[in-house]
Amino acid sequence: MKKSRFKVIWAVCLCCAFTLVLLDAFVIPHGTIAVVKAEETAEETAQASAETESATVNGEYTETGYSSDDIQISYTTQRVDDTTVYVVDVQVSDPSLLKTAFADDTYGRNVKETTSDIAEANDAILAINGDYYGFRDNGYVIRNGVLYRSEGSGNEDLVIDAEGNFSLINEDDISAQELLEQGAVQVFSFGPGLVNDGEICVSENEEVAQSMTSNPRTAIGMVEPGHYILVVSEGRTDDSEGLTLYQLAQVMKDNGCSVAYNLDGGGSSTLWFNGQVINQTVGGRGSSERKVSDIVYVSESSDV
Repeated sequence: MKKSRFKVIWAVCLCCAFTLVLLDAFVIPHGTIAVVKAEETAEETAQASAETESATVNGEYTETGYSSDDIQISYTTQRVDDTTVYVVDVQVSDPSLLKTAFADDTYGRNVKETTSDIAEANDAILAINGDYYGFRDNGYVIRNGVLYRSEGSGNEDLVIDAEGNFSLINEDDISAQELLEQGAVQVFSFGPGLVNDGEICVSENEEVAQSMTSNPRTAIGMVEPGHYILVVSEGRTDDSEGLTLYQLAQVMKDNGCSVAYNLDGGGSSTLWFNGQVINQTVGGRGSSERKVSDIVYVSESSDV
């Protein structure tokens, strides 16, 4: 009788421990660093507000684009291999207008918001999901010139410097601190790289771990500093099969990218523009957005 009771208690304890591990890994937020912005005086705040309002007035939205003195955005909808693909052409006068933001302005594991919510909180004109760094415990994270995570994963990373240049590096070849010292402003660690020196650098059979062959995808590429291509493909819907990494790389090359990189895809793939989600997320039109750790976005303000 005592032995049987002991077995029951032991089973209950194991079940509770396993549940806590799952919650800690996938549910419980672990915000470690809040993004601290410089304090402003009342005069500075009023001036910044006036500048933002002026910038908004100067910019003009169209159904598929945006135009101002500093930003030119246009997107097209294409059919590629039975998949709807959105190709966004972004040209900015200052590379700092292409920036990133964390969910809830906080770096940490399981700190998540939808792409829409993060975009709206940062006065974005256009946004895509980022690399979902918070779903992983390693991989370099540098955002807006701040080093948040230096533990590598051996991945191929995308580095963006202050001049707006894109480059691909392997974490085994250089440390995050060295990248920061060399002027890295943004570093993404999802991958892999899709295009380098204008040529496709991913094999036809290469795939992201635990990913199906054809998926919704998100990618970012550079034609030249200040001229960027953002791509979001649909997938896992009634009318879109999704793209392989090689097909995605071909789209980036066909649109003139000298360097291109794969960001988080699947249910995370989201294109947000002028207050609304443009693409069908997984599940079809009207389905809810997946909450993510971070976004890449374009804004009139060069402040971060």
